[in-house]
Amino acid sequence: MALPVLTPEQRAEALAKAAEARKARSELLAAVKAGTLSVEAVLTKAETDEIVKKTKVSALLKALPGVGSVKASKLLEELAIAETRRIGGLGANQRQALIEASSDS
Repeated sequence: MALPVLTPEQRAEALAKAAEARKARSELLAAVKAGTLSVEAVLTKAETDEIVKKTKVSALLKALPGVGSVKASKLLEELAIAETRRIGGLGANQRQALIEASSDS
């Protein structure tokens, strides 16, 4: 599929929107890392926030204090969640399992 041809204005607008989304995602993960936002709060926020919905579950897990790449991969495997899954694509059982697993860590 070919990419659409954008005018310079459309391109600038798309770049600004992408930068805003990256900044919001970064702030979200920083709050999780600092411990001011729990996994349960993030999942609740995902119900209304598109940027949170599009955040990868693996990035959320890696942002948890004491969880790195290896532990995050192991958790995803235990919970039967794909590495590429985004928060908005989680089922009810996966959400609950993620909340329980994050409170154990």
